[in-house]
Amino acid sequence: MLWLLLLQVVASFLCMGHSEVVKSFETSCPQFFFREIPPNEALEPQRPAWICQRYKNQYYFATLYDRKMRIPVYSAYIYEPGPGKRPNTWLVEPQLIGPAYPKTMEKEWTLLNRYNVTLEKLGQSQAILQDYKNLTGLNRGHLNPNGHHGDYSSRMATFTLTNIVPQDEKLNGGAWNNYEQQTMIRRTQGCKTTYAIVGAVPGNNYIAKGRVNKPSHLWSAACCVVDNNYIKAWAVIAENDKNQVELLTLGELEDTLTELYGRGQVSLFDSDCPRE
Repeated sequence: MLWLLLLQVVASFLCMGHSEVVKSFETSCPQFFFREIPPNEALEPQRPAWICQRYKNQYYFATLYDRKMRIPVYSAYIYEPGPGKRPNTWLVEPQLIGPAYPKTMEKEWTLLNRYNVTLEKLGQSQAILQDYKNLTGLNRGHLNPNGHHGDYSSRMATFTLTNIVPQDEKLNGGAWNNYEQQTMIRRTQGCKTTYAIVGAVPGNNYIAKGRVNKPSHLWSAACCVVDNNYIKAWAVIAENDKNQVELLTLGELEDTLTELYGRGQVSLFDSDCPRE
C-alpha cells in the first residue's frame, strides 16, 4: 500500500509539470529556445498565455499567445524539416478555457460534444474555426509552419489555431513561403541545431467582427549552432499587406520590433547569438 501511495504521489507531481498552459517557458518547455532563454518581456501582451504546445502527450513547440487579440505573439521551435503529408485537421487549446480541461490540443468537435463546452465559452479566450471562414484576401497563416517538421505528429501539432494569424494570402503563398521553404534551407546549411522564433505584430484591423486581430507585420528569426565555436543568426520581416520579405540581421530585427511594439528593447535570443 505504501508503494502504491508513493507511486500516486510521484504521478501527480509529474502531471503538475506537464500542464499545457504554463507559468513560464524557462521551467516548462525551455528546450525550444537557444540556451533555454525565451524572448524577454518586451513582447508580452496585456493578457498573455504561455503554451507548451502538446499533441498526443508530447511537446512540439512553444507559443506565447495573446488572449485579447486572439493571435499568437510568437511560436518557437527547432527547425527539423522533412518530407511528409500536410494535415488538414484544425485543433484548439482546451486549457485556455481553464485548467480542468485536457492538457493536449483537441478538435473543436471533441470539446463541444465530449466536454460540453459551448462555442461561446471556447471563443472567449481564443480564435475558433468560424472566425476564419469567408475571408477575403487573407488566409490562415502558420507562424510555426508544418513544413519545418519531419513527421506527421509534429506537423499535426502546428495545425492549432493558437499558431495561426490572418495573413495576406499573396504573402503567405508567395514571398513568405519562399522564405520558409527556400531561404531557410540555404541558411541552415551546416547547422547542427537551428532555433526559430516566428512572430506577429498586432495591427489596427480585425476579422470576425472584431474578434481576431490582423497583424501589421510578420517576422522570423533564427539562431543556428554550427559547432561549439560558431553560431550564426538571421531574421526577416514582412508587412502583412505586401508580397515581399526583408532580410535583416538579428540586431536589426530586434531594433525594429522595439519600435513596433513600444514596450522596451526586444531581445529574442540569448546574448551568445550574434546580432550583426
